[in-house]
Amino acid sequence: MKILIVGAGGREHALAWKIAQSPRADAIYSSVRAACGGKVIFAGNDLSKKENVLKFCKDKGIDFVVVGPEAPLADGMADLLRENGVPVFGPGRAGARLENSKAFSKNFLVNYNIPTSKAETYTDFASAKKAITEHALPVVVKADGLAAGKGVRICLTREDALTAVVDFMEKKIFGNAGDCVVVEEYLPGVEASVMAFVDGEHYLLLPVSRDHKRLYDKNQGPNTGGMGVYCPVPDVGEKELEFIKREVFDKVIAGLKKEKIDFCGIIYAGLMMTKNGPKVLEFNCRFGDPEAQAVLPLVKTDLLELLLACEQKKLAGMKLDVEDGACVCVVLASEGYPDKPLTGREITGLAQVNTAVFHAGTEVKDGKVLTKGGRVLGVTAVGENLRAARRKAYAEIEKIHFDGMQFRKDIGELQ
Repeated sequence: MKILIVGAGGREHALAWKIAQSPRADAIYSSVRAACGGKVIFAGNDLSKKENVLKFCKDKGIDFVVVGPEAPLADGMADLLRENGVPVFGPGRAGARLENSKAFSKNFLVNYNIPTSKAETYTDFASAKKAITEHALPVVVKADGLAAGKGVRICLTREDALTAVVDFMEKKIFGNAGDCVVVEEYLPGVEASVMAFVDGEHYLLLPVSRDHKRLYDKNQGPNTGGMGVYCPVPDVGEKELEFIKREVFDKVIAGLKKEKIDFCGIIYAGLMMTKNGPKVLEFNCRFGDPEAQAVLPLVKTDLLELLLACEQKKLAGMKLDVEDGACVCVVLASEGYPDKPLTGREITGLAQVNTAVFHAGTEVKDGKVLTKGGRVLGVTAVGENLRAARRKAYAEIEKIHFDGMQFRKDIGELQ
């Protein structure tokens, strides 16, 4: 089979790496240049627009498309491909609203009695400002639309909350994503990420992971797209998983069917493990980034077969086998990330690394690998347990260097 992976980050590198292990994959086209070699062929850099992807599929005879990022899904890329007879893994525009509209997602949660926090939605600045002055603290302020994982702020003071509303609604730092904001109850607890393959009728849970969103150790500093992740999560056991299946995913599938949304792809539930049980903070409609980099290395089942089963509505017949042990992915970020990352700096030492390194923001010029984005690399290691995986990941990081390189030292450190 000829497969195209849409997207050019660490998640897409991990997908190419994993799909290449399938005997059914003959050629995998990827926009991550560092992923290329063997079965993986460089596809170019102009595949963010759905029309370009459709043309590429026709020109290359692509058999199957895997859409990595959220923005193309929100734009209806999967719809266009399906309309033109190209099989694709990823929901259409209707299903992608679970992620690209926080207001729609919150209403869905409430309507189908899925445990979540209390929240209100506002479309004008005056109403949002008034709500902030009256809300209990801490308070969570979310931009309604897509904001690359940076549109959620946990505000400890009213001043911080007002600043968030001003940034989202008046300054438009995320463009139209801030036309509407969700003001939400703060839920204390620890987070967990639960992803599931979905074919519209059935779902299959992946191992639970935990992302570290804050820039600095001990969850300090600004929110980011994710500074690292580990899998599995020891404090999410069978009892919690049964609750998550029954109260979250069973109800999500029932809700999608009632809404007549034919969903093929990943549903990712961002959960807060509270003293009153797991509650949904948000939904994503694709593999998490960097969650995919820590979860996929533990999957023993042929990933391509799982993706195809979703597209062909045959997920009920699939079983997910998972490696024993644990996986840790530590993100190496550019100086200035997340606000103003400094790029174009040479990365050295990669040839000496003896574990998987997924390229999130790099480019190759004159034979040199340079930084190109805020999150640059995901250094990923598998071990017999979490302690061993952490030790290996951090040992390998010592071999890598670029000017201004920053990373957290506490990824996977259990409290």
